[in-house]
This record gives sequence, C-alpha cells and structure tokens, in this order.
Amino acid sequence: MTDTVRSYTGERARTRDARNERPEEETEADEESELRCPECGSVNLANDPEHGETVCEDCGLVIEEDEIDHGPEWRAFDAAEKDQKSRVGAPTTKMMHDKGLSTNIGWQDRDAYGKQLSSRQREKMQRLRTWNERFRTRDSKERNLKQALGEIDRMASALGLPDNVRETASVIYRRALDDDLLPGRSIEGVATASLYAAARQAGTPRSLDEIAAVSRVEKDEIARTYRYVVRELKLEIKPADPESYVPRFASDLDLSDEAERRARSLLKNAKEQGVHSGKSPVGLAAAAVYAASLLTNEKVTQSEVSEVANISEVTIRNRYHELLEAEEQVGLA
Repeated sequence: MTDTVRSYTGERARTRDARNERPEEETEADEESELRCPECGSVNLANDPEHGETVCEDCGLVIEEDEIDHGPEWRAFDAAEKDQKSRVGAPTTKMMHDKGLSTNIGWQDRDAYGKQLSSRQREKMQRLRTWNERFRTRDSKERNLKQALGEIDRMASALGLPDNVRETASVIYRRALDDDLLPGRSIEGVATASLYAAARQAGTPRSLDEIAAVSRVEKDEIARTYRYVVRELKLEIKPADPESYVPRFASDLDLSDEAERRARSLLKNAKEQGVHSGKSPVGLAAAAVYAASLLTNEKVTQSEVSEVANISEVTIRNRYHELLEAEEQVGLA
C-alpha cells in the first residue's frame, strides 16, 4: 500500500470518528470529499468486487483494497454447477398449500450412492412417505387447499397458462378460503373461478367454454361462482379485450404477422364504431382473424377458426359482416 493510500485511509478513519461531533452540513461535505481521488481529485471511482478494490478511473490510483466480498466463496461456470453448490432451497410459492416449506421424500428407492434399497428399507421409506404426507395436511383447511391448488395446476397446464397466472389464482383461492366463501360451493368450482379470474387479470384470458372443457364442473356453475367470488373479494377485473385473443388464435392457425396486425386493426375500427358493445369478445376476435386471413390472401376456413376459438360458425359469419361494415364506415369518415 502506498503512502498516499495509507494517509488517505487514516484520514477517512479520523473523519468517521469525528463525524458525530460535527454539524450535519459538515458531515455531508465530508461525504462529498470522500468520493474524490486524493491524487488527482477525480470523482470517477470504480469498484472492482473481484479484487476487492476501489480504483480511480482517471489516474489508476488504488484508493481502497482488501474490501469485504459479500458473495459466495465458491465459483460456478454453468447453471447446473451453480444449482449444485447453492446452499439455499427453492423460493416459497403460493402454488403449494404449505408454500413449499415442508420436506418431500423422493419416490426413488435408492440411497445417496444410487444403490437400490433392500425390501425392508423400502417398506420403511414407504411408511415414512405416508406419515410425511399426513403431517403435511394436518387439518381440513390444508387438505382443502391442497386439493384446490392441485386442480388449479392441472387446469392451468391443460390451458397453457404461465406460472404468474397460477400464482394469482392460488392467491385468489386462498383469499376465498380465508373469507369463508366456500360453504355451499364445491372446491373445484371455486378453484376454476379463481383461475378464470386470474387469467383475465393477467391479460391472458381464456373463454368460459375453454375453462369448462378442462374443469370438472359445469359452465353455469363456473360463471355463477366467478361472479360471486369477484363480488365478495372486490376484484378489479376489466372487461375482456377481443385483441387479447388474437395472438393465440393467429398462432394456432399459423397466420402471418401481417394477418395478426390486420385483425387488430379491424377490432380497433369496430371499437371506434361501437360494434363491440354487448358482443362476445371471443366471437369478435375469431371473426377478425377470419376476415384478416381473407384480406391477406391466407385462406382459412370458418370451420378451422371455429375449432380453434371454440365458437360457432354462425357467430363468426355474423361478426365478420359487422366488422367489414365498421371498416367501411371508418374509411368513409
């Protein structure tokens, strides 16, 4: 360490000792002076965490060294090695009834060296798994939550919904359970309604028919439970936007980006003319995709759009004509 750095470090120590005895204005002035290089007076100081040094970028003077490294003491060169050396577990999640804090016993009947367990050890491990499962759900509320979150995960996987939607649906169901909204209603019905609400909140909506196709309850019960949960929990859910369905329909039909943009343009013109009011957003989106495919010379039949959107061909034809009329009105204006 150079004499300049030693004197500068000693000066900083004396400054810290006397800081409590000085007025606030002088303390702030001292903090500003500490940010300058003692050699050239530059304020361009760079922190090098790898070497534990603070260096002046203008003259290259090492101002501080042997700084404390708050990172891990090990190194990793790929993701697998990083996960292997990490000493922390998985983050907590609302998608599990115990938030992922409990311990799971693996289903593989092998020891730490990968060797097969004996029959007596396998029986012991099976008994431990049974008791572990019983301890994880100690009361009826936890059993209820475990069943519901399993249903949400199953339906979300079938619908291709992302993890953030599953997490939101789990939070909504937990709130419904805490507010005693379940008496008189099925676990599957409230779980399905929670997933439907979460998908609409996240901007990745699924139609009620799509939700009912993967659920174990009827469509009418889902709609009724959804309205009840939204009203009681005071959830802020905007009306479904037809444009939010367009990317998924276009992707399922293998349409180009130009056709998708054309469908969005048709829907925007329909909104300006008020055609969307009182209409099903799924039907409007399906009709816009069908119309856009014809306008861009990408031949798609009504039956194909009907199958993807799970909407009738009659609805597609009716909305198709309404969208084209709205397009003409905008052109004339």
